[in-house]
Amino acid sequence: MKYWVGIQGLDTRFFAWLARRMPNERQRLLAITIVAGGICGLSAVAFHVNVARLYALLIDRASAAPGHAWIWWMILTPAVGGLVVGLGLTYWVPAAAGSGIPQVKTAYTFRAGAITMKETVGKFVLCALQLGSGASLGVEGPTVQICAGVSSFLARMARLSPVNQKRMTSVGMAAGIAAAFNAPIAAVTFTLEELIGSLDQTMLSGVIVAAALAAVVEHSILGTSPVFFVPKLQSYTLAKGSSLVWYALLGLLAAIVSVVFTDSLLWLRKWFRGLSSVPAWVRPAIGGAATGSLAVVGVLFFHLNGIAGNPYPTLTLALLGGLPVTAMVVLCMLKLAATVTSYSSGGSGGIFAPALFMGGMLGGAVGYLDVTVFHHSTDSIGAFAVVGMGAVFAGIVRAPMTSILIIFEMTGGYGLVLPLMIANMSAFALARHWRHTPVYEALLMQDGIDLDAGHNPRGPDGEGAATVEGLQVDEPLPRQAN
Repeated sequence: MKYWVGIQGLDTRFFAWLARRMPNERQRLLAITIVAGGICGLSAVAFHVNVARLYALLIDRASAAPGHAWIWWMILTPAVGGLVVGLGLTYWVPAAAGSGIPQVKTAYTFRAGAITMKETVGKFVLCALQLGSGASLGVEGPTVQICAGVSSFLARMARLSPVNQKRMTSVGMAAGIAAAFNAPIAAVTFTLEELIGSLDQTMLSGVIVAAALAAVVEHSILGTSPVFFVPKLQSYTLAKGSSLVWYALLGLLAAIVSVVFTDSLLWLRKWFRGLSSVPAWVRPAIGGAATGSLAVVGVLFFHLNGIAGNPYPTLTLALLGGLPVTAMVVLCMLKLAATVTSYSSGGSGGIFAPALFMGGMLGGAVGYLDVTVFHHSTDSIGAFAVVGMGAVFAGIVRAPMTSILIIFEMTGGYGLVLPLMIANMSAFALARHWRHTPVYEALLMQDGIDLDAGHNPRGPDGEGAATVEGLQVDEPLPRQAN
């Protein structure tokens, strides 16, 4: 109680100090936007560093256990991690479940962008533990929720109006994407495509500033490729026009993989929720054990662990053309199954990284067709892997502009403009044709939440308050501006 009173007192003193120097809210909005960009960058760095350390401490040590003991440790480590996280999600902060993107979209639409510090800290702690113990999920979506929570907290500290607090949520999303991928331009387009949906000049200016600052902070601390190291691929170009037929095929296959992934995710998520005999806090452990088992298959057959834990070292091998075609095909399927299991069982983590991994493996496998049929250089295998990353991302996330820009910024593969446009737009158009509702909106609708409803929805049964993976839609908002 004393702690809470102290926080309230600090809040009041901070606002009084800020109001004396910046009586105009527009000035305060600009100042808080700049501060948010820097703090979001630091928060993202802290999150990524903690996840990396937990990778080394937990799942990496499990996979390096002597003899055949590693098999059991690979299965038990994600299971135990899932059990601990399940307890935290059930009894501490339910809103830390899932990707983070649906929670931010819900807060933006129904809560004037308000994300509490409890949700933010819970996401940081529980997601880091889930990922470090071997869940087949990514850091990018959680980084968005963490950064949106930071910017929302700063907006409330500055007593901004509800309209400007909502704008600060978009600032946090952009900063999170920029810091997660070291891709500030893609962060702006993703925020426009996925959250804002319109060109609000004030909001867009803040998004650009925050994205740039967050990327600079992460850049300066962790280097040029803080999360995802991919060798610069400027030498990868469209050497032969005949390869375009395979890039078109890649777009088709990426759309199929995207639809299979989304349908499987929604079906298994519904199935897990129907397990009334299994407590909710146990379900992430089941998903963790299944993920570990799938990872064991990958290691036994290909001596590669891109399934449980950090997937990017294995993906880098595909981008270099260093994996056999059978390994890429099987790893793509294993990753799809592991990600669906990890997420649907109620875990905490994003789907961006798994989408990129599946796309890279799928693209590399199609690249072998180009080499085998047309006898093109084996360098094209890596080029196809790069394009595949963007194509599956576009099919699953349904952000076609971002899917192209994010690949450019992460890999430097600017010579692949035409193949990227063909494959990404084909995957996006076909996936949208077959399944009109994007994955995040489909997840929300499964929770009984319709972002286009324009009012606080009810639960799936028509009664009670709707929640998105623990986030109460119509709960009282944190204190607004006076």
